Amino acid sequence: MREEPVCRRLVGRVAVVTGAGGGIGLASARRLAAEGAKVVCADLDEAAGRAAAREVGGLYVHTDVTDPYQVEALFDEAYETYGSVDVAFNNAGVSPPEDGSILTTGLDVWRRVQEANLTSVYLCCRSALPYMRRHGRGSIINTASFVARMGAAASQISWTASKGGVLAMSRELGVQFAREGIRVNALCPGPVDTALLRELFAADPERAARRLVHIPLGRFARPEEIAAAVAFLACDDSSFITASEFLVDGGIAGAYVTPP
Repeated sequence: MREEPVCRRLVGRVAVVTGAGGGIGLASARRLAAEGAKVVCADLDEAAGRAAAREVGGLYVHTDVTDPYQVEALFDEAYETYGSVDVAFNNAGVSPPEDGSILTTGLDVWRRVQEANLTSVYLCCRSALPYMRRHGRGSIINTASFVARMGAAASQISWTASKGGVLAMSRELGVQFAREGIRVNALCPGPVDTALLRELFAADPERAARRLVHIPLGRFARPEEIAAAVAFLACDDSSFITASEFLVDGGIAGAYVTPP
């Protein structure tokens, strides 16, 4: 695949990326660094997180994003090391195979997904905002999903509910802090070809096929394509975009029927 030239739109900016050890997080850490940002890589997987930080010339901070003290320490360390927090890409989350229909998903699974996908975003936003307010600028990008605005018969009930919560929270924060120069947007990817997706669908190929047929572009997204959207929302090219749901879904949300 031919590499596209990358603009240098984030020189001098500091970006915190959660879930930076793999998938969308790793691709985004690479893209943000290529655009000139100093990148703080947060991940629970120490080996993957350290490898990501080494690759992008950034800082690794071991972080359980469901722990308020660790999240606070993450943004403290980013600020103390680099002197600002300009971008927060709150991306970490889980999608366990046990999360399915509401009729089969246990309360323990429901709570685990809500903590990892929704409460973590609340904690990261709460910790990032004070630093952004000091400088009167910032971009917060929260990973939601196209399922936050669509229903699916092949359900992942807690995942869907958590991403709907991320979308609503991002919209409200985007409005609340707009006049302080802080933008908050919800990134809504379609299915992305990551290890998380492959693990989920390897156990149920029929489930994968049911999703793929609904994508007008006829394929899953590449992590780098989502990372390009992250870089856009992080930089000043998107300076008039806030409180938005930024869809990068291959046309799913716009389709009534897909091409044969």
